[in-house]
Formats: sequence, C-alpha cells, structure tokens
Amino acid sequence: MVHGRLEFLMPARAGAVFDAFHYHHWRAQWDSLVGETRVIGGAPCPFVDAETENAGAGLLAMLSMRTRFVAYDRPRVAAASMVGRSFPFTRWAASMRHQAAGPQTSLLIYTYTFEAGPTALRWLLEPVVKWQFDRQTRRRFGRLREFLATRTTELEQWRCHLDERGAANVGMEQSRAR
Repeated sequence: MVHGRLEFLMPARAGAVFDAFHYHHWRAQWDSLVGETRVIGGAPCPFVDAETENAGAGLLAMLSMRTRFVAYDRPRVAAASMVGRSFPFTRWAASMRHQAAGPQTSLLIYTYTFEAGPTALRWLLEPVVKWQFDRQTRRRFGRLREFLATRTTELEQWRCHLDERGAANVGMEQSRAR
C-alpha cells in the first residue's frame, strides 16, 4: 500500500481554495486531471456520503473513478474514498486539508493512500503509479494555483453571494434529502 502527502502554498485564503476545487463549475475551469466530474444527484458540490463520478482528461481520458465523500467540512477538510475499482487502483482514498498561511494565502495539504493491482504485479506497479500520481497531482494543483492567482477576486465575490444566500452548506441540504 502506498501513502503520500503533498503540500501546496496557494495564493488565496483557504475557503476560496476549497471552493475552487469542490464546486464543479469552478473546477472545470482549471482542472488538468479530470475532464468531467459530477455529484450523483446533481448537487453543485459534494457532501458527506455523496458519490461523484470523475472522468479523466487528456492522456488519462480513459480512466474514471467513482468516489464517496467520508468528510466534507467547508472550508477546512474534505476526504473521499474510491467506490469499486478503477485500474490501476484496487483501493484509493485521499483528503485535502486547508490551513491559513497568511492574510491572503493558505496551505493545501493533500494526503493519499492507494493500492494498485493486480495483486501479483503490485510490487512492480505501485512505485510507477506513485511516481505518475505525484507528478499529475503536482501538475493539477499547480494549475489550481495559476487559476487562483488570476481569479481569486471573482471567486471571493461569488463566495460572498453564496454565503449571503445561506447556501454555504449545500451539502447538508443534499444530505438531508437522501
């Protein structure tokens, strides 16, 4: 089993970084790893017990993964685990924590665990998959950093309107509806 932790300094406050990743209409504007993502049932963002479908982008277009959120505490932490299997993963889970790093910056801490398969080739696959996964994750969050460097003001204005409407906990409403 492979474990990893990557940290990324972001040019925006934790709440903006959290929303840029988890609200899919923002994520579609920058995410280089996922070509399409959606919450099953149509919510604009995940919530605890929500399942999402995530289709790969670019050279990874053939890969897709279904995840279930086990934690969703806007704007501090979100965690999900894979439902079923998605080659090369037989198991996968990840969390994102967001911490203030300064008045207009934050630290995104991405932690993951996975197991690659088939079992007989795990010893060979896991180092290669880890190398590629880390590479793609760094690229992905680099794109998020670039997006936030130019779009944080717009995102913060949207967040203010979202909070004014009382929709900050959309996931809670979705969870109750299940």
